[in-house]
Amino acid sequence: MPTSEKIEDFYLQKFNQLPEFVDKKNGHFNVFSLKPFVGEFANPLPYRKRDYYKVTLMKGSGNVHYADRTASVERYAIVFTNPNIPYKWENTDKVQDGYFCIFSGMFFNQFGNINEYTVFQPSGVHIFELDEEQYLLLEKHFLRMLEEIQTDYQFKFDVLRTIMYEILHYVMRTHPALIFEKTKANSNQRIYNLFLELLERQFPIDNIYQKVQVKAPSEFAEQLNVHVNHLNRVVKESSERTTSELIAERFLKESKQLLKQSNWNIAQISDALGFHEVTNFNSFFKKHTGTTPSKYRSGQAE
Repeated sequence: MPTSEKIEDFYLQKFNQLPEFVDKKNGHFNVFSLKPFVGEFANPLPYRKRDYYKVTLMKGSGNVHYADRTASVERYAIVFTNPNIPYKWENTDKVQDGYFCIFSGMFFNQFGNINEYTVFQPSGVHIFELDEEQYLLLEKHFLRMLEEIQTDYQFKFDVLRTIMYEILHYVMRTHPALIFEKTKANSNQRIYNLFLELLERQFPIDNIYQKVQVKAPSEFAEQLNVHVNHLNRVVKESSERTTSELIAERFLKESKQLLKQSNWNIAQISDALGFHEVTNFNSFFKKHTGTTPSKYRSGQAE
């Protein structure tokens, strides 16, 4: 089972070593030029979650797969990614130039809540096409960050936070219509989106110590601070399916992945998915597939 890429994984994959200042407790920030990683040096990025935030300013073309959406970039773009949603780049060899920064959520601790910005919210806009003038202006911000991070100034990370906020506000200010159009939703739609986010956030299950905590419609309703009847009505109106059907579908998908891609036994899979008894998991799986977990794993048809 693929796990979320951690900041340490990023450095080991790109540079075969960790920098001296990876400090996850107090927050981490770094900024890079894209040149060493694009063109003839490009390597495809796997579709997975990362446990850090990333902001990429790029020149060139390519496709960005983000959650269940795909966006094509033709010339210039800035892309905001967050730890809650998996993504990958396609055709990175067509990217000519650019910059990116990575940071942990703790980096902005006591300096504001980064998740309040729509560009980092699950239902928000994450990819913005730019014209040449906008690209060049944002490039100056990234060049300032590249220069600042090399200094010995005691408060350089405060400066970097300030520049990062300047980038956020510039993008949101210059693309207000797009942000509004993509993120406007009535309260029911917001509840539906939050339900899907809460459901998806529990997966993938990466290790046997990770256990699903929220499973029943009533538990999701409690987390969302709404009555379960209201949640059921909202989900039905938004998807034409019941809350229980969507939950079962996602649990079934995870069950199949664990059965095929992990070496855990059936009891471990059952426990990780929140079933108190293996017999309950077997009944759930057979109800939705017509076969048992063990036969599905071995490829036998019932």
